[in-house]
Amino acid sequence: MEQPHDLTVDAPRAWDRPAVTVPVLVVLSLVGGRFPSFSTEANLWTLGTGGVLIWLGLSNRVPRRPAPRRLGAKAAWWALPVVVFGVFEGTTFVLAAGDDFPTFSRLADPLLEDQLVRSAVWLGWLSAFWGLVRR
Repeated sequence: MEQPHDLTVDAPRAWDRPAVTVPVLVVLSLVGGRFPSFSTEANLWTLGTGGVLIWLGLSNRVPRRPAPRRLGAKAAWWALPVVVFGVFEGTTFVLAAGDDFPTFSRLADPLLEDQLVRSAVWLGWLSAFWGLVRR
C-alpha cells in the first residue's frame, strides 16, 4: 500500500527566495527608518517586526539551513571583545555616566538622525535577524 507524499515539504516557499525576502526587508527597513529614534512608534515597530521574526523562527514555517557543527577555538577569542563591550555598555547605561562615559547608542545618535542611515541600520538588523531565524 502506497503512502501519500507530503507536498508541503518539497514545495518551495515564497520567503525562501531572495527575490521575495530582500524587497520585503527593504520595505520594512524604509518604514522603520522614518520613525524618530527611541520614539514610541519606533519602539512598537521594533517590537512588532522582531516579534514576527521570533514567531517565524519558533514555528516550522521557515525552511531551515543547517547549523554549523562547532565553532573553532579561535572563534572563542571573538567573545572577549564582545563581552568587554557589553559590560562597558551596560555599566555606563546603568550608572547613567552621561557625557563623561557615553554609551555606544548615545554616540550613534547623531548618525541616526538621518532617515537614510536609520533605514540602512534597520536593514542590517533585519537581515541579521532573518539569518538567525533561518537557522
